[in-house]
Amino acid sequence: MTLIDGKAISEQIKQEIAAEVADIVAHGGKRPHLAAILVGHDGGSETYVASKVKACEVCGFKSTLIRYEDNVTEEELLAKVCELNDDEDIDGFIVQLPLPKHISEQKVIETIDYRKDVDGFHPINVGRMSIGLPCYISATPNGIMELFRRYHIETQGKKCVVLGRSNIVGKPMAMLMMQKNYPGDATVTVCHSHSADLVKECQEADIIIAAMGQPNFVKANMVKEGAVIIDVGTTRVPDATKKSGFKLTGDVKFDEVAPKCSFITPVPGGVGPMTIVSLMRNTLLAGKKAIYK
Repeated sequence: MTLIDGKAISEQIKQEIAAEVADIVAHGGKRPHLAAILVGHDGGSETYVASKVKACEVCGFKSTLIRYEDNVTEEELLAKVCELNDDEDIDGFIVQLPLPKHISEQKVIETIDYRKDVDGFHPINVGRMSIGLPCYISATPNGIMELFRRYHIETQGKKCVVLGRSNIVGKPMAMLMMQKNYPGDATVTVCHSHSADLVKECQEADIIIAAMGQPNFVKANMVKEGAVIIDVGTTRVPDATKKSGFKLTGDVKFDEVAPKCSFITPVPGGVGPMTIVSLMRNTLLAGKKAIYK
């Protein structure tokens, strides 16, 4: 069993990005600039955005954090999005999800200029990705594809089960695994809460990508010997032994599943760091105008 070390790979990629940024700046180019809008004080979002700001420093980017209380109006938030769209110094920006219930996440996503949509959520980027055109690919699926690449995990002709059908992970992940390239060329099944025989599907899978947000959902009896397991889940579960009072738990019951696997990602330290570094990569592409001239 090989433990996929997303933390180590992400550090390696950050250094690669930093070297490229240093070269761009040395030749008189513009330093990439990422902005983030954070609404409210959701614990997970706070941690995630802080990690992004730190990653920007390591990569040599400029970063701007814009904060709003959770009573901000939709109108005010959309006005700020439009302002960032028009700001020529900002290459890419994100609006951290989830947003308060009175704000339409879809309206916010569609208001972002797709050329600055480094989260890869805008319908134009999603549509381009689905037919294999250059675009910003959403960070978590993109990070997982990079793990397959760096660990030389075979995907061609493999049966891949994606657990979950969210717009952020499940759907784009399934589309990427179907693409005619490496990683990809897999036979993909998407399972969700209404799937008739989810356990049987998992038992037949060479690759399981678990993105349901249900702690310890995937158990040993669902996994065949030698399977590749990618655990996207990060649920905060109460833990009195931790200083924070909680621990991050994945969708996979790691201790019992790991011995059966050829490759497996831990939680934390697996997919999470790759999500952040994929956002950095998209920002570098935005800064270079590599996708959209």
